[in-house]
Amino acid sequence: MANLFSEIAFLIQRFDWLSLLDIILVSAIFYALLLLFKDTQAQTLLRGVIFLVIAISLVTTLINLPAFSWLISNTLPSLLFTIPVIFMPELRRALERLGRAGSSTFLFEHENTDMEKIRRMVKAVVSASSRLSVFRQGALIVLQRKDSLREYEDTGVKMGALVSPELLLQIFYPNTPLHDGAAILVGDRVSAAACVMPLSSSGVLNSSPERQMGLRHRAALGISEATDAIAVVVSEETGSISLAHRGRILRRISADKLENVLMAFYQQQIGEQEKFNLRQFILAIFKSNKQGKD
Repeated sequence: MANLFSEIAFLIQRFDWLSLLDIILVSAIFYALLLLFKDTQAQTLLRGVIFLVIAISLVTTLINLPAFSWLISNTLPSLLFTIPVIFMPELRRALERLGRAGSSTFLFEHENTDMEKIRRMVKAVVSASSRLSVFRQGALIVLQRKDSLREYEDTGVKMGALVSPELLLQIFYPNTPLHDGAAILVGDRVSAAACVMPLSSSGVLNSSPERQMGLRHRAALGISEATDAIAVVVSEETGSISLAHRGRILRRISADKLENVLMAFYQQQIGEQEKFNLRQFILAIFKSNKQGKD
């Protein structure tokens, strides 16, 4: 015990601002990893691994245990290599999300969003969802936000039509060619219909006591896990309306609540667009310099 206290005192004496910087950097890396795997099955395992690594590091540093240190030094690296293999889908999804976020927000750049177009789109989605719910006609409507959905648009039928309740009702009318699959909305237009969405494998639906959630709900969760899109689902069995975002699903919501939630999402996005756009500022400087030389 005396050796343990002396070792702790020795470490405290050696602690300086570089040690503090080292701790901050390691903590930032752990935090970034947890943020990257947020809302995935790997998040819980990653927390356990981080706690285990910290605990083992403290034990092997403060206490002289040769056999234990040898065992850890030979087994821990192999265990760390198996984690990416076990959670390959979650890792790929997290990296895809990071890549989309980096490309869509490069130097704080966002496409301008017209609030009137957003209101018109939200009204159309809410009206169509409410009427589809009454008639118990299944539907999956995906609303693009910052992340591009072009790769999913390519799996369906391109449209580019102005969104309206009547158009959405026609798309999801039973036994029509565009009924199966998702309709993707970009701004106030239906960009594509009958699109194939990735299916969720997170187990959120499996843990639900309700069994009325099928492929549409799994697809809604899947696209919300892979991108920042909002997915609105109308159940064909019960007529209930659900909303999925960031791997979470909100069940049995009313038309008024759906409208409030959608408007809240887009108002937040418009607020982010007001941030300083460094890229456009740099381009403006270069253009002004070029005009001055001419």
